Amino acid sequence: MDIRKHDFGTLYTGERVHLYELSNKKITLFLSTYGATWVALFLPDKNGKKEDILLGYPTLEGYTKNSPYFGVTVGRFANRIGKGAFVVDGTTYHLPINDGQNTLHGGYRGFDKRNWKARPFKTKDTVGVCFELYSPAGDEGFPGNLQAEVRYALTKDHRITCEYRAFVDAPCPVNLTNHAYFNLNGEGRGTILDHEVRLFASQVLEVDQNLLPTGKILSVTDKNHGAFDFTRPKPIGQDIQKIPGGYDHCYVVDGKEGTLRPVAEVYAPLSGRRMRVFSTQPGVQFYTGNFLRNEVGKKGSLYPQHGGFCLETQHFPDSPNRSEFPSAIFGPNRPYREEAYFQFSWES
Repeated sequence: MDIRKHDFGTLYTGERVHLYELSNKKITLFLSTYGATWVALFLPDKNGKKEDILLGYPTLEGYTKNSPYFGVTVGRFANRIGKGAFVVDGTTYHLPINDGQNTLHGGYRGFDKRNWKARPFKTKDTVGVCFELYSPAGDEGFPGNLQAEVRYALTKDHRITCEYRAFVDAPCPVNLTNHAYFNLNGEGRGTILDHEVRLFASQVLEVDQNLLPTGKILSVTDKNHGAFDFTRPKPIGQDIQKIPGGYDHCYVVDGKEGTLRPVAEVYAPLSGRRMRVFSTQPGVQFYTGNFLRNEVGKKGSLYPQHGGFCLETQHFPDSPNRSEFPSAIFGPNRPYREEAYFQFSWES
Protein backbone atom coordinates (compact mmCIF):
# COMPACT_ATOMS: atom_id res chain seq x y z
CA MET A 1 0.00 0.00 0.00
CA ASP A 2 1.41 3.36 -1.02
CA ILE A 3 0.37 7.00 -1.37
CA ARG A 4 2.15 9.77 -3.25
CA LYS A 5 1.47 13.46 -3.80
CA HIS A 6 1.88 15.28 -7.15
CA ASP A 7 1.23 18.79 -8.47
CA PHE A 8 -1.79 19.02 -10.80
CA GLY A 9 -1.71 22.73 -11.63
CA THR A 10 -2.68 26.18 -10.38
CA LEU A 11 -6.09 27.88 -10.30
CA TYR A 12 -6.62 31.48 -11.42
CA THR A 13 -6.69 32.40 -7.72
CA GLY A 14 -3.13 31.15 -7.35
CA GLU A 15 -4.22 28.11 -5.34
CA ARG A 16 -2.23 24.96 -5.98
CA VAL A 17 -4.12 21.82 -6.91
CA HIS A 18 -2.66 18.47 -5.91
CA LEU A 19 -3.06 14.93 -7.15
CA TYR A 20 -2.83 11.97 -4.78
CA GLU A 21 -1.78 8.58 -6.14
CA LEU A 22 -3.11 5.64 -4.10
CA SER A 23 -1.96 2.15 -4.95
CA ASN A 24 -1.97 -1.46 -3.84
CA LYS A 25 -0.30 -4.32 -5.71
CA LYS A 26 -2.90 -4.32 -8.51
CA ILE A 27 -4.86 -1.03 -8.52
CA THR A 28 -3.89 2.63 -8.75
CA LEU A 29 -6.35 5.46 -7.99
CA PHE A 30 -5.64 9.15 -8.61
CA LEU A 31 -7.56 11.78 -6.61
CA SER A 32 -7.51 15.56 -7.15
CA THR A 33 -8.08 18.24 -4.52
CA TYR A 34 -10.06 20.21 -7.13
CA GLY A 35 -13.60 18.89 -6.78
CA ALA A 36 -12.35 16.02 -4.58
CA THR A 37 -12.27 14.23 -7.92
CA TRP A 38 -11.57 10.67 -8.99
CA VAL A 39 -9.23 11.43 -11.90
CA ALA A 40 -8.07 7.95 -12.93
CA LEU A 41 -8.37 4.33 -11.85
CA PHE A 42 -6.04 1.70 -13.32
CA LEU A 43 -6.79 -2.00 -12.90
CA PRO A 44 -6.04 -5.21 -14.83
CA ASP A 45 -8.26 -6.89 -17.38
CA LYS A 46 -8.59 -10.65 -17.90
CA ASN A 47 -5.26 -10.66 -19.77
CA GLY A 48 -3.46 -8.76 -17.02
CA LYS A 49 -3.35 -5.48 -18.97
CA LYS A 50 -3.77 -2.41 -16.74
CA GLU A 51 -6.06 0.28 -18.10
CA ASP A 52 -7.76 3.42 -16.83
CA ILE A 53 -11.51 2.81 -16.48
CA LEU A 54 -12.57 6.38 -15.53
CA LEU A 55 -13.61 9.05 -18.01
CA GLY A 56 -11.90 12.37 -17.40
CA TYR A 57 -9.41 14.96 -18.57
CA PRO A 58 -5.61 14.86 -18.83
CA THR A 59 -5.12 18.30 -17.24
CA LEU A 60 -6.65 20.51 -14.56
CA GLU A 61 -7.98 22.90 -17.21
CA GLY A 62 -10.45 20.31 -18.42
CA TYR A 63 -12.06 20.13 -14.99
CA THR A 64 -12.20 23.90 -14.47
CA LYS A 65 -13.71 24.72 -17.88
CA ASN A 66 -16.08 21.82 -18.54
CA SER A 67 -19.08 20.40 -16.74
CA PRO A 68 -19.89 16.72 -17.42
CA TYR A 69 -18.98 16.24 -13.72
CA PHE A 70 -16.34 13.60 -14.51
CA GLY A 71 -15.43 11.92 -11.21
CA VAL A 72 -16.25 14.91 -9.01
CA THR A 73 -17.74 15.06 -5.53
CA VAL A 74 -21.15 16.71 -5.84
CA GLY A 75 -22.80 19.02 -3.27
CA ARG A 76 -24.42 20.65 -1.43
CA PHE A 77 -27.23 18.75 -3.08
CA ALA A 78 -26.59 16.13 -5.75
CA ASN A 79 -29.13 15.80 -8.56
CA ARG A 80 -32.04 18.16 -9.17
CA ILE A 81 -34.06 20.55 -7.03
CA GLY A 82 -37.25 21.60 -8.80
CA LYS A 83 -37.45 25.23 -9.96
CA GLY A 84 -34.37 26.00 -7.88
CA ALA A 85 -36.35 26.56 -4.69
CA PHE A 86 -37.35 24.84 -1.47
CA VAL A 87 -38.94 25.74 1.88
CA VAL A 88 -37.41 25.01 5.28
CA ASP A 89 -39.17 26.10 8.48
CA GLY A 90 -41.42 28.49 6.57
CA THR A 91 -38.61 30.26 4.69
CA THR A 92 -38.24 29.90 0.92
CA TYR A 93 -34.70 29.59 -0.39
CA HIS A 94 -33.81 30.28 -4.03
CA LEU A 95 -30.89 28.62 -5.80
CA PRO A 96 -29.20 29.26 -9.15
CA ILE A 97 -31.06 27.74 -12.11
CA ASN A 98 -28.53 25.76 -14.15
CA ASP A 99 -30.51 22.88 -15.67
CA GLY A 100 -33.57 24.00 -17.61
CA GLN A 101 -35.90 25.26 -14.87
CA ASN A 102 -34.10 23.41 -12.08
CA THR A 103 -30.95 23.44 -9.97
CA LEU A 104 -28.53 20.60 -10.69
CA HIS A 105 -25.69 19.38 -8.44
CA GLY A 106 -25.67 22.37 -6.10
CA GLY A 107 -25.70 25.23 -8.61
CA TYR A 108 -23.19 26.92 -10.89
CA ARG A 109 -20.40 26.67 -8.35
CA GLY A 110 -21.11 23.47 -6.51
CA PHE A 111 -18.61 21.47 -4.51
CA ASP A 112 -17.19 20.12 -7.79
CA LYS A 113 -15.77 23.59 -8.52
CA ARG A 114 -13.94 24.02 -5.18
CA ASN A 115 -10.39 23.21 -4.20
CA TRP A 116 -10.76 21.00 -1.12
CA LYS A 117 -8.28 20.75 1.72
CA ALA A 118 -6.67 17.31 1.77
CA ARG A 119 -5.16 15.14 4.47
CA PRO A 120 -3.67 11.81 3.35
CA PHE A 121 -3.75 8.82 5.69
CA LYS A 122 -2.36 5.31 5.73
CA THR A 123 -3.02 2.15 7.73
CA LYS A 124 -1.83 -1.43 7.38
CA ASP A 125 -4.54 -2.31 4.84
CA THR A 126 -5.67 1.11 3.54
CA VAL A 127 -4.41 4.29 1.92
CA GLY A 128 -6.67 7.28 1.48
CA VAL A 129 -7.33 10.99 1.51
CA CYS A 130 -9.65 12.94 3.79
CA PHE A 131 -11.03 15.95 1.90
CA GLU A 132 -12.53 18.89 3.81
CA LEU A 133 -14.55 21.88 2.61
CA TYR A 134 -16.26 24.78 4.39
CA SER A 135 -19.41 26.22 2.79
CA PRO A 136 -20.75 29.41 4.44
CA ALA A 137 -24.42 30.27 4.88
CA GLY A 138 -25.83 31.65 1.64
CA ASP A 139 -23.39 29.70 -0.53
CA GLU A 140 -25.27 29.14 -3.82
CA GLY A 141 -28.41 30.14 -1.90
CA PHE A 142 -28.32 27.36 0.73
CA PRO A 143 -28.88 28.13 4.44
CA GLY A 144 -26.49 27.30 7.25
CA ASN A 145 -22.74 27.10 7.64
CA LEU A 146 -21.68 23.65 6.48
CA GLN A 147 -18.49 21.71 7.06
CA ALA A 148 -18.11 18.76 4.69
CA GLU A 149 -15.72 15.85 5.05
CA VAL A 150 -15.27 13.15 2.42
CA ARG A 151 -12.89 10.22 2.90
CA TYR A 152 -11.90 8.15 -0.12
CA ALA A 153 -9.67 5.14 0.50
CA LEU A 154 -8.22 2.18 -1.39
CA THR A 155 -7.98 -1.13 0.46
CA LYS A 156 -5.67 -4.09 0.04
CA ASP A 157 -8.56 -6.18 -1.30
CA HIS A 158 -9.34 -3.82 -4.23
CA ARG A 159 -12.14 -1.82 -2.64
CA ILE A 160 -12.65 1.95 -2.85
CA THR A 161 -14.48 3.14 0.25
CA CYS A 162 -16.40 6.41 0.47
CA GLU A 163 -17.40 8.12 3.71
CA TYR A 164 -19.48 11.29 3.47
CA ARG A 165 -19.96 13.59 6.47
CA ALA A 166 -21.49 17.04 6.78
CA PHE A 167 -22.24 19.21 9.80
CA VAL A 168 -24.50 22.23 9.28
CA ASP A 169 -25.65 24.72 11.93
CA ALA A 170 -29.13 25.30 10.45
CA PRO A 171 -31.64 22.99 8.76
CA CYS A 172 -30.54 22.49 5.15
CA PRO A 173 -30.82 19.94 2.32
CA VAL A 174 -27.63 17.88 2.01
CA ASN A 175 -26.94 15.19 -0.57
CA LEU A 176 -23.34 14.22 -1.34
CA THR A 177 -22.13 11.69 -3.90
CA ASN A 178 -19.38 10.96 -6.37
CA HIS A 179 -20.03 11.32 -10.09
CA ALA A 180 -17.47 8.90 -11.52
CA TYR A 181 -18.07 7.77 -15.10
CA PHE A 182 -16.94 4.18 -15.64
CA ASN A 183 -16.13 2.21 -18.75
CA LEU A 184 -14.94 -1.21 -17.63
CA ASN A 185 -13.45 -1.86 -21.07
CA GLY A 186 -11.18 1.16 -20.57
CA GLU A 187 -11.87 4.88 -20.95
CA GLY A 188 -12.17 5.92 -24.59
CA ARG A 189 -12.96 2.37 -25.71
CA GLY A 190 -16.39 2.89 -27.24
CA THR A 191 -19.70 2.64 -25.42
CA ILE A 192 -20.79 0.77 -22.32
CA LEU A 193 -23.85 -0.76 -23.99
CA ASP A 194 -22.35 -4.26 -23.74
CA HIS A 195 -21.88 -4.00 -19.96
CA GLU A 196 -24.15 -6.32 -18.00
CA VAL A 197 -25.85 -4.58 -15.07
CA ARG A 198 -27.79 -5.84 -12.10
CA LEU A 199 -29.49 -3.32 -9.80
CA PHE A 200 -30.70 -4.36 -6.37
CA ALA A 201 -33.75 -2.18 -6.85
CA SER A 202 -37.30 -3.28 -7.60
CA GLN A 203 -38.63 0.30 -7.76
CA VAL A 204 -37.71 3.45 -9.67
CA LEU A 205 -38.82 7.08 -9.40
CA GLU A 206 -41.09 8.30 -12.18
CA VAL A 207 -39.77 11.52 -13.77
CA ASP A 208 -41.23 14.20 -16.02
CA GLN A 209 -39.77 15.52 -19.29
CA ASN A 210 -37.24 17.56 -17.28
CA LEU A 211 -36.04 14.46 -15.38
CA LEU A 212 -37.65 15.75 -12.18
CA PRO A 213 -39.52 13.22 -10.00
CA THR A 214 -43.31 13.35 -10.22
CA GLY A 215 -43.58 11.89 -6.72
CA LYS A 216 -44.65 8.46 -7.94
CA ILE A 217 -42.57 5.40 -7.09
CA LEU A 218 -43.08 2.67 -9.68
CA SER A 219 -42.26 -0.99 -9.91
CA VAL A 220 -39.45 -1.44 -12.44
CA THR A 221 -41.83 -3.64 -14.45
CA ASP A 222 -44.58 -1.00 -14.65
CA LYS A 223 -43.43 1.11 -17.63
CA ASN A 224 -41.61 0.85 -20.96
CA HIS A 225 -42.17 -2.91 -21.17
CA GLY A 226 -39.71 -3.74 -18.42
CA ALA A 227 -36.90 -1.56 -19.77
CA PHE A 228 -36.22 -0.27 -16.24
CA ASP A 229 -35.91 -3.79 -14.84
CA PHE A 230 -32.32 -4.70 -13.94
CA THR A 231 -33.22 -7.06 -11.11
CA ARG A 232 -31.55 -9.74 -13.20
CA PRO A 233 -28.31 -8.97 -15.08
CA LYS A 234 -28.78 -7.67 -18.61
CA PRO A 235 -26.75 -5.58 -21.08
CA ILE A 236 -27.30 -1.84 -20.77
CA GLY A 237 -28.01 -1.68 -24.50
CA GLN A 238 -30.71 -4.35 -24.46
CA ASP A 239 -33.62 -1.98 -23.72
CA ILE A 240 -32.03 1.47 -23.78
CA GLN A 241 -33.85 2.46 -26.98
CA LYS A 242 -37.13 2.14 -25.08
CA ILE A 243 -36.00 4.96 -22.76
CA PRO A 244 -35.97 8.35 -24.54
CA GLY A 245 -32.40 9.63 -24.33
CA GLY A 246 -31.20 6.73 -22.18
CA TYR A 247 -31.15 5.97 -18.47
CA ASP A 248 -30.93 8.93 -16.08
CA HIS A 249 -33.16 7.70 -13.29
CA CYS A 250 -33.09 7.27 -9.54
CA TYR A 251 -33.70 3.72 -8.40
CA VAL A 252 -34.97 2.89 -4.91
CA VAL A 253 -32.40 0.55 -3.38
CA ASP A 254 -33.93 -2.56 -1.81
CA GLY A 255 -33.40 -3.12 1.90
CA LYS A 256 -33.30 -0.86 4.92
CA GLU A 257 -32.11 2.71 4.39
CA GLY A 258 -29.07 3.48 6.51
CA THR A 259 -27.67 -0.04 6.32
CA LEU A 260 -24.74 -0.87 4.07
CA ARG A 261 -26.34 -3.10 1.44
CA PRO A 262 -25.81 -4.13 -2.20
CA VAL A 263 -26.75 -1.57 -4.84
CA ALA A 264 -25.39 -2.81 -8.15
CA GLU A 265 -23.16 -5.27 -9.99
CA VAL A 266 -21.60 -4.50 -13.37
CA TYR A 267 -19.66 -6.90 -15.59
CA ALA A 268 -17.87 -6.20 -18.87
CA PRO A 269 -17.50 -9.43 -20.89
CA LEU A 270 -14.88 -7.93 -23.20
CA SER A 271 -12.41 -7.05 -20.42
CA GLY A 272 -13.53 -9.48 -17.72
CA ARG A 273 -13.70 -6.64 -15.20
CA ARG A 274 -16.43 -6.58 -12.57
CA MET A 275 -17.63 -3.89 -10.15
CA ARG A 276 -19.95 -4.22 -7.16
CA VAL A 277 -21.45 -1.23 -5.35
CA PHE A 278 -22.74 -1.04 -1.76
CA SER A 279 -24.32 1.96 -0.01
CA THR A 280 -26.30 3.20 2.98
CA GLN A 281 -28.27 5.69 0.86
CA PRO A 282 -31.93 5.25 -0.14
CA GLY A 283 -31.33 5.66 -3.87
CA VAL A 284 -28.90 5.37 -6.75
CA GLN A 285 -28.93 7.46 -9.90
CA PHE A 286 -28.19 5.20 -12.87
CA TYR A 287 -26.91 7.38 -15.70
CA THR A 288 -25.65 6.16 -19.06
CA GLY A 289 -23.73 9.18 -20.36
CA ASN A 290 -26.64 10.37 -22.48
CA PHE A 291 -25.34 13.92 -22.84
CA LEU A 292 -21.81 12.97 -23.92
CA ARG A 293 -21.17 14.11 -27.49
CA ASN A 294 -17.61 13.21 -28.45
CA GLU A 295 -16.19 14.99 -25.42
CA VAL A 296 -12.40 15.08 -25.75
CA GLY A 297 -10.91 13.17 -22.83
CA LYS A 298 -7.56 11.66 -21.89
CA LYS A 299 -4.96 11.04 -24.62
CA GLY A 300 -7.30 12.70 -27.12
CA SER A 301 -9.94 10.01 -26.70
CA LEU A 302 -13.43 10.96 -27.83
CA TYR A 303 -16.20 9.98 -25.44
CA PRO A 304 -19.36 9.21 -27.46
CA GLN A 305 -22.90 9.15 -26.19
CA HIS A 306 -23.09 6.24 -23.71
CA GLY A 307 -19.29 6.23 -23.46
CA GLY A 308 -19.53 5.80 -19.69
CA PHE A 309 -22.02 5.02 -16.94
CA CYS A 310 -22.53 6.41 -13.42
CA LEU A 311 -23.93 4.83 -10.27
CA GLU A 312 -24.45 7.81 -7.96
CA THR A 313 -25.50 6.66 -4.49
CA GLN A 314 -27.70 9.40 -3.03
CA HIS A 315 -30.91 10.67 -1.53
CA PHE A 316 -33.79 11.08 -3.96
CA PRO A 317 -33.77 14.09 -6.31
CA ASP A 318 -36.01 17.01 -5.30
CA SER A 319 -36.39 15.50 -1.81
CA PRO A 320 -36.65 18.98 -0.21
CA ASN A 321 -39.91 19.48 -2.13
CA ARG A 322 -41.29 15.96 -1.68
CA SER A 323 -42.50 15.14 1.82
CA GLU A 324 -43.29 11.58 0.67
CA PHE A 325 -39.57 10.94 0.05
CA PRO A 326 -37.02 10.15 2.78
CA SER A 327 -36.00 13.44 4.36
CA ALA A 328 -32.78 15.03 3.08
CA ILE A 329 -32.96 17.94 5.54
CA PHE A 330 -30.06 17.86 7.99
CA GLY A 331 -29.04 20.23 10.76
CA PRO A 332 -27.49 20.66 14.21
CA ASN A 333 -29.42 17.72 15.63
CA ARG A 334 -29.11 15.54 12.54
CA PRO A 335 -25.61 15.43 11.04
CA TYR A 336 -25.22 13.96 7.57
CA ARG A 337 -23.43 10.57 7.51
CA GLU A 338 -23.46 8.15 4.57
CA GLU A 339 -21.17 5.43 3.25
CA ALA A 340 -20.56 3.56 0.02
CA TYR A 341 -17.93 1.31 -1.46
CA PHE A 342 -16.94 0.02 -4.87
CA GLN A 343 -15.46 -3.48 -5.05
CA PHE A 344 -13.40 -4.37 -8.13
CA SER A 345 -12.36 -7.75 -9.50
CA TRP A 346 -11.36 -9.29 -12.82
CA GLU A 347 -11.11 -12.66 -14.47
CA SER A 348 -7.70 -14.29 -14.60
